[in-house]
Amino acid sequence: MPGHLGMVITEVGDDYLVGTMPVDQRTRQPFGILHGGASVALAETLGSIGANLVVDNSKFYCVGQEINANHLRPVAEGVVTAKASPVHIGRSSQVWEIRISDPNGKLNCISRITMAVVPVPSK
Repeated sequence: MPGHLGMVITEVGDDYLVGTMPVDQRTRQPFGILHGGASVALAETLGSIGANLVVDNSKFYCVGQEINANHLRPVAEGVVTAKASPVHIGRSSQVWEIRISDPNGKLNCISRITMAVVPVPSK
């Protein structure tokens, strides 16, 4: 899905991850604005990548357990930018906040995802 929707990871910091997604025919809803589901897909992608970057991948992997989003203002064109930051990094779960902004830097969506930290099955 990230490739199909044109998502790009643009920055990885010590405690955050930034990515972008175009607002175009792939991500607009019928009224010509960014589809809420596309925003949630961007939020889940960044939260999932971020969560998996902070665990020992030889022992654990992280999967989405719950996500919510508040869509605050419409975006009709351009590229949205999302920043994911951890709220809680625990042994069995993580919580990440994802703030998505329009091309002018105005917040258009805020999301929170809970990730389950799952042991890699033994072979």
